[in-house]
Amino acid sequence: MEINLISDTVTRPGKGMLAAMMDAEVGDDVFKADPTVNALESEAAAMFGREAALFFPSGTMTNQTAIKLHTNPGDQLICDHYAHVYNYEGGGVSFNSGVSCKLIEGQRGMITATQVEKAINPPDFYHSPLTRLVCIENTTNKGGGACWDFEELKRIRKVCDAHGLSYHLDGARLWNAMVAKGETAEQYGRMFDTISVCLSKGLGCPVGSLLIGDREHIDKALRVRKILGGGMRQVGYLAAAGLYALRNNIERLVEDHNKASEIGQTLSKLEFVKKVEPIETNIIIFEVEEKIITAELFTETLKKNNIHIISMGQGKLRMVTHLDYTGAMHKELLKRLTSL
Repeated sequence: MEINLISDTVTRPGKGMLAAMMDAEVGDDVFKADPTVNALESEAAAMFGREAALFFPSGTMTNQTAIKLHTNPGDQLICDHYAHVYNYEGGGVSFNSGVSCKLIEGQRGMITATQVEKAINPPDFYHSPLTRLVCIENTTNKGGGACWDFEELKRIRKVCDAHGLSYHLDGARLWNAMVAKGETAEQYGRMFDTISVCLSKGLGCPVGSLLIGDREHIDKALRVRKILGGGMRQVGYLAAAGLYALRNNIERLVEDHNKASEIGQTLSKLEFVKKVEPIETNIIIFEVEEKIITAELFTETLKKNNIHIISMGQGKLRMVTHLDYTGAMHKELLKRLTSL
């Protein structure tokens, strides 16, 4: 039995999703003539109580488009030093938008309103970049799937309003946060200027993300998507997977969270595991005792046992539970871990 916990992006469409994809009515989405894409965008926008949404091939392109909408070359955005837009998007902030990042060292990828306010450059001091945007990530990837305190998000919104800053949510795994915290899409829709959400993380789609916001932003995003090469043709086959996921695969995320918690409990009992980060959703980040076994050797040992995980660097290892990680796989993983 092969167990792949590298990411929640390793899933394959199930029978229901495949059937929806094969039955999709399609057209040319570059001309906005694909009815299934249009339906997906309308349904996603309605979920968040916003005017419009736009379908993208990747979460990175979605975030990069949002940053482009809110900034001009030479500007600066504020984010946590763990942020995906800074660490895992190929330097796109500078390449695509000519923007720099003011990094804040928060807790597990989460910063405070006080930290944000202190990081804003004086707008009349022309020697420093003009602060234009605050980007936050929920859940936090490098933070181990941590969920933000919604009240802190509100306080940051007030800081943004007071200083005329835009507010973008990298919500690649926002679905996990909403399920874990009992929050709604409408709450987030009221909070942020733009929101990106991923359909291929957690929800089981083969590809796709959405940018959600007001009509003006999304109309501009359509042009930016074209510039970045994100225009797609008969993409309704993929949009149908997204519609199926929104209607069927959100509430079940609690199963992934429960399995992740049980994996964390098992790891914490092993003598060669040094530390397990707090687990709130579907990501487990942990460290091994290097005097007993190195992270590299531990990863290779698991691989020989047909268990695949990933290194996050600096001695941190990661497992991510997902739709295709079955109950049988879960029992087998726990058994193999305790027998190592």
